[in-house]
Amino acid sequence: MLNYYSHLSTKVYDLDKPVGFSFGDLEYYQKQLDSITGKILEPATGTGRLLIPLLQEGFDIEGFDLSSEMLEVCRKNCETHGVDPHLFQDDMTTYLKDSYYDAVIIPTGTFLLLHKREDSIKALRQSYKNLTPGGKFMLDLFIPKGFPIGSVSTRTWELPGGDIITLESKMVEFNVFEQYTLSHNRYERWSRGKLVQTELERFPTRWYGVEEFKQILASIGFKDIVISSDYQHGRPPAASTEMLTFEAKK
Repeated sequence: MLNYYSHLSTKVYDLDKPVGFSFGDLEYYQKQLDSITGKILEPATGTGRLLIPLLQEGFDIEGFDLSSEMLEVCRKNCETHGVDPHLFQDDMTTYLKDSYYDAVIIPTGTFLLLHKREDSIKALRQSYKNLTPGGKFMLDLFIPKGFPIGSVSTRTWELPGGDIITLESKMVEFNVFEQYTLSHNRYERWSRGKLVQTELERFPTRWYGVEEFKQILASIGFKDIVISSDYQHGRPPAASTEMLTFEAKK
């Protein structure tokens, strides 16, 4: 129960959020990266949901992920879609290619998976170091609006061939002062009515306040910080905001 995105959870991610699936982020990132002609890095690139369509649009983008399972699926998806990016396994808290990338992007709340605050800061510092002078940094965050402790949600996906994967998720802990939640996820694969595979996942996340995160970015050295809500550039956050995008320069 210590790993994110092992075999079953990776398969579910690829089924639920296939290549090109957009929350509004794909179109937004395409527009905001339009002026970038150099290298782009996507840490935690996952199964290539955004990486592949950005490559197809002509962006020079590469990516890495901590999960070998995610990278395996990403490579297969790249082959299917006729692209061949540089993909590798690494950790965003330590990866460094100093002053190499014109942009670093961490879309759609992936950053919240760094549930230890010190790891979050390390990842931001590494992203800053990886950027060329004047390079662009883009990152999405969301702030939870409820803490349904003990309630269980269940979802189901059907695989080609008829097997079923179920996901049972339950929030078991939250700490409003430390700003984290902890959920337990149980993935099960069923074949012809029999349970053939089970995967348990301990899933903590950490969130940040708007001004808090802006100050963190500034303390690292980022400048020209712009905060947008729900993929509307420059739109101030409001009570209805679902997703926040921070954009800054080195």
